[in-house]
Amino acid sequence: MRKIALAVAAVATLGVAACSEGTQNAAETTAERAAADTEANLEAAGNAVSTTAANAGAAVDNAAANAANSADQAAARAEADLQNETVTQAQAD
Repeated sequence: MRKIALAVAAVATLGVAACSEGTQNAAETTAERAAADTEANLEAAGNAVSTTAANAGAAVDNAAANAANSADQAAARAEADLQNETVTQAQAD
């Protein structure tokens, strides 16, 4: 097994050494561009997640405010019915 690994390593080394300088430069450039693309994509994904989280937070805040407003309105209507007054009067006291 060890002999096979050494043979593979030797062939790989010879293969890299046999590459022309232009091929090595092209491979390096390709790797650098791939890294830059990955970084840009990760940044864009992070921005999208951040925006989505902010929008979700705002939606939750709005829903909570609407629920509180609905509860206040229901309580005012119930008080108005019990005390024979208008909803506006019930809200005032």
